[in-house]
Amino acid sequence: MGLNPLQIAMLRWYEASMVGELAVSHAPMGLAFDGNNLWVANSSSDDVSKVRVNDGAVLGAFSVGRTPVAVVFDGINIWVANSGSDNVTKLAEDGSVVGSFAAGVSPVAIAFDGSSIWVANGGADTIMKLRAADGALLGSFPVGPSPRGVAFDGTNIWVTSSASNTVIKLRASDGANLGSFAAGNGPAGIAFDCTNVWVANNESNSVSKIRVQDGANLGTFAVGRAPVSLAFDGTNIWVVNSGADSVTKLRMQDGTVVGTFPVGRSPHGVAFDGASIWVANTGSDSLSKR
Repeated sequence: MGLNPLQIAMLRWYEASMVGELAVSHAPMGLAFDGNNLWVANSSSDDVSKVRVNDGAVLGAFSVGRTPVAVVFDGINIWVANSGSDNVTKLAEDGSVVGSFAAGVSPVAIAFDGSSIWVANGGADTIMKLRAADGALLGSFPVGPSPRGVAFDGTNIWVTSSASNTVIKLRASDGANLGSFAAGNGPAGIAFDCTNVWVANNESNSVSKIRVQDGANLGTFAVGRAPVSLAFDGTNIWVVNSGADSVTKLRMQDGTVVGTFPVGRSPHGVAFDGASIWVANTGSDSLSKR
């Protein structure tokens, strides 16, 4: 596709192009956008749904491993982290399985850095690096206890450690640990906004804004109950509040709350498609589009 690392880090698979709720399979959690379609990891049905974003048509549901919880697009293929079977599944655009690869213990989050797939292992306190071309293991690196989220900033990989209230910065080229930085209580999801990373602090109902150069905390902002994941839309940060059945929209520059909007029950994953925000509602087996 000819994207540079910064575009990949920002998940910008769109050229910058139905508000409502759409039924999918059981207990959707992770979301990823591939430039045309949304891929939804359905944790209780062990499959992934493919949804056309322009009209919400469900184009198929494809079997993967047990308890899929996270999904990422690598520019060609879809990768799914299967927490219940300790592996990742690589799917082609048509949903066919390209391969299945071991991925530590309880993989819970996944990211792409332009050439490799990074998988956070919630049950092993590690992150694994797989070559996207063939799934070969390139390394396994220790991080903090109970990693829950992972993001790429164009150069480095950031991992949240929910049990130590920190985020860990790894050099993407070799996995070298570049530092551990304080976040709020129970950090979960993490997202990159082109300059800083934002961390959803699940146990303190807040979001931390952290400068990527040195890990400095640039602010902590109150959101809804039990935030779990975030997405950047080019201007704002969207935060999924799993305990409040809502999403909060924050202004990127200063963390000001622009608005809070209802979604389905027990929302979890979130993705931006270039025009709209999509939220996976685990408790109501649906997607919300705003």
